[in-house]
Amino acid sequence: MSQPPPPPPNEPPKGFGAPQDPSPGSQQSSSGGDPDPGGFGAPQDAPSGGFGAPQDPPPGGFGAPTPPPPAPGPGYGYPQTAPPAAPPQQPYGYPQTQPPAQPGYGYPGQPQPPYGYPAQPGYGYPQPQPQTTPMQPQVPQGGGGRKVNSQVAIIVAAVVAVALIVGGGVLYSQHSKSDKNNAGGSSGGTGGSGGKGADGKGGDASGSNGKEKASADTGSTLLFQIPAPAVAKDINSVTTAGSWLTDKVYAKTGNAEINGYDPDSGAKTWTIKLPGPVCQASRHSTDADRTAIIYEPAMPTKAQPSHGCTQLAAVDLDAGKKLWTRTIKSGDESINLDNVTVSGNTVAAGSTGGGGAFDISTGKALWAPKSGDSCYDSGYGGGDKLVAVRKCGEYGSTRQLHIQTIDPKSGTVISEYKMSPGIEYASVVSTDPLVVAADVGDSAGDGSGISDFFSIDNKTGKLRSKISAPGKSYAARCDGITRIEYCNSLAVGNDKLYIPTEEHDGTSDYSRTNEIVAFDLANGKQTGQRADAGDGYTITPLRMDGTSLLAYKRPPYDKGGQIVSVDGTSFKETVLMENPATQATRDAESSMLPEYAEILYRDGRLYMSQVYASKPTSSDDKAYLAIAFGTK
Repeated sequence: MSQPPPPPPNEPPKGFGAPQDPSPGSQQSSSGGDPDPGGFGAPQDAPSGGFGAPQDPPPGGFGAPTPPPPAPGPGYGYPQTAPPAAPPQQPYGYPQTQPPAQPGYGYPGQPQPPYGYPAQPGYGYPQPQPQTTPMQPQVPQGGGGRKVNSQVAIIVAAVVAVALIVGGGVLYSQHSKSDKNNAGGSSGGTGGSGGKGADGKGGDASGSNGKEKASADTGSTLLFQIPAPAVAKDINSVTTAGSWLTDKVYAKTGNAEINGYDPDSGAKTWTIKLPGPVCQASRHSTDADRTAIIYEPAMPTKAQPSHGCTQLAAVDLDAGKKLWTRTIKSGDESINLDNVTVSGNTVAAGSTGGGGAFDISTGKALWAPKSGDSCYDSGYGGGDKLVAVRKCGEYGSTRQLHIQTIDPKSGTVISEYKMSPGIEYASVVSTDPLVVAADVGDSAGDGSGISDFFSIDNKTGKLRSKISAPGKSYAARCDGITRIEYCNSLAVGNDKLYIPTEEHDGTSDYSRTNEIVAFDLANGKQTGQRADAGDGYTITPLRMDGTSLLAYKRPPYDKGGQIVSVDGTSFKETVLMENPATQATRDAESSMLPEYAEILYRDGRLYMSQVYASKPTSSDDKAYLAIAFGTK
């Protein structure tokens, strides 16, 4: 899981219920999100820093302002070293005419042991499983409910009226809401829909109940491209995290705005203007296509590159309007939020300084994390269930994480699992079934944030299994170890965890490839199922489709990418889409690395988008915010 290093953990100043951690930056008050603030109390000035605020330049990944990854060269997947000096022309086995201008994808990089070599255990083969003693259920006594905290003042900003611009009336194919695509983050987050069919019910064992079927012609065409938004000359980059797909619209975050596009033509149908960039976006939405975001109250400047991520808002994706905005306060200070999610009709937002939960339709405060002890809710995972990651213990002591399944409406704790003391951070991979990733003892060693996965019973809080996934063998990742719902390149379904192996040598000269392997969540062992990428391709899980797995195949330098469906039982692969291999199209597709981009696929339509926008490197640089492909 060799990846760029994650951002250093930035924990904001303590608020209600927060431990006595040192603060990386002072919290000041916020200037508010909407032009006409309402409610009780006046908006405060925004903090100049703190957890959740964009940094300059920000590190890569979903939800938090992140810098672009290192330039991949002529195309993603290209090695960073030149091909061997001999032979002097193209390597043996490659075409001797029209070679790529630079070493192509699949050319050798650093020498690597052969596939399956003992020094590189894994590559998808069974690994020795650590001995694990399941911990007993930790069910709080007396209900453990969260109540609205009297110390937290909620300043209600007035809703900004947003015009709904009527565009082309193409209605997207109807789907069950439980099988919607949302990508408030990088590709691969499951959203807790594991094991359920596309209709929200249990799928059969054949893997044939998915919605996605191959058309007669799987070759795709480019539907549209959305140019990257302009960035102020004194700003390196801005966050554009968040994309969603409903039956009516493809919605994508731009520079301090969210835009709705016709899913087939790309015609803009609405725009929601914001006073500052989006910091985080929920990767979940309700049955009524409503979601939530966190954003800054003002645009960054050279003098003040961050105004703090203090504004929480709900958005109606179909109508194209912002429903409400809230600023969560601790005393007189605005809280910097670094996590937002949606479960049912509840918006939950958290940080080390505090947080809260709100009705997504009305903005009514539902509950707030319990304060007055040494614990705080560092964030939440949403989707089918709501899960809190609660950190307990004073700073400087050995602290402990409590993984709590909670009722979205009341905040009542349903079950709780206490992780081993000393594990500082955990990310929620899926809420149903409940799977949490952690870097135990900082042993991953590759910046992926994952050394082990924990499969937990939602009802009892009992540990079902622990899955060892060393970074040298597996390529799943949870960027930003302090972010709770920030994992990609993996999927959960059929009571299994699907993760890709790291790249290794292919069968032909200088080629590279990998596989997706499955782990049983009940016992933590590999099932023996493997989906091969194919020589020159690398495969990344996207999401479940009933009991089938959808995956993206990153291509070699002379081909287009593919979307495949992997049968949940046989692991037979079916190609659903293959993108054009023309140079211009491949260049655009190759700019959307699956490790960093947001990738949505449904009904023969593929949407790939960036999570940041930066200044062009030259006048000839054609940068795109999003691209879309479709089959006939």
